[in-house]
Amino acid sequence: MSVSAPSLTDHVADIAAGAHVTAAHWLKGTLALALADGGVLLARDGAVRTVPAHPDSGILVAAGDGARLVSGGDDGRVAVTAADGGTSELAKAGGWIDALALHGDGSVAFASGRNVVARDAKGREKTFAAPSTARGLAFAPKGYRLAVAHYNGVSLWYPNLETPPEFIEWKGSHLDVTWSPDGRFVVSTMQENALHGWRLQPDRGHMRMSGYPAKVRSLSWSADGKWLATSGAEAAIVWPFDSKEGPTGKAPRECGVRPARVSRVAFHPKAPVLAIGYEDGCVLLVRFTDASELLVRPAVRGSAISALAWDATGARLAFGCADGQAGLLTLPA
Repeated sequence: MSVSAPSLTDHVADIAAGAHVTAAHWLKGTLALALADGGVLLARDGAVRTVPAHPDSGILVAAGDGARLVSGGDDGRVAVTAADGGTSELAKAGGWIDALALHGDGSVAFASGRNVVARDAKGREKTFAAPSTARGLAFAPKGYRLAVAHYNGVSLWYPNLETPPEFIEWKGSHLDVTWSPDGRFVVSTMQENALHGWRLQPDRGHMRMSGYPAKVRSLSWSADGKWLATSGAEAAIVWPFDSKEGPTGKAPRECGVRPARVSRVAFHPKAPVLAIGYEDGCVLLVRFTDASELLVRPAVRGSAISALAWDATGARLAFGCADGQAGLLTLPA
């Protein structure tokens, strides 16, 4: 990126999070940062405060649905934090919480070791013992169905049905998992620096997406569901899903090429714009239509980007860092 490239740095407000930022989510107009020291930082209209969601542990995973932040810690607790700072315990597991997922209807799923719990909006719980440690969870965009990533594949589970989960196989260790917005594809990240995908319709075909120099730990779908952006390389690798075959036989796009690995990606909720965070602390916006770049944050030594989140309107972008720094970009009107 050239030194003279356009910059949005003057529109960024710094936030002192004080601890490694595990995740960032928006609770309508309130920004919630889940912190590795167990706190949740809440920022709104320039006012910032931190509440102890996990006072005796760190937050390992967190998810948000616009109304609440749900977090899991190494204390085995699943906690809920509201925008007003109220906190409560949703559930308690036998070991630390490895994965979390939220459904649009208010349902929650969490995993501890092999044990996966799905809790519907009415508080009714169903459990499933995965074949091995459940590393990733994701609800389908429609219907009450959960994808569970584990060793040698992904289980697709209907918690409210008595039928056993459907097992879609691919050898290796599967870490995170995501559904395409139209529900036609399931994609997992792998220990082997690759993605693997399954076409659920029409043929249960496999999609192998490899060549990464590092593990892929961040995924983001475009608003129209036609692109899947990923971390793990010295550019955001963006795979095409605009046909029934998905990315099979197609090359991905590379956005924001820099001499640092991408650590987080986040598509704008409405526009074809991708936010990219790097291990050297830099944050860029890349516009898909012409590949133009805007600088949000210059590189800061030791301040790797660990979280990115757009608000629902796409007017604000929050970022969090491994060294406890954070920031909030408000796009100019």
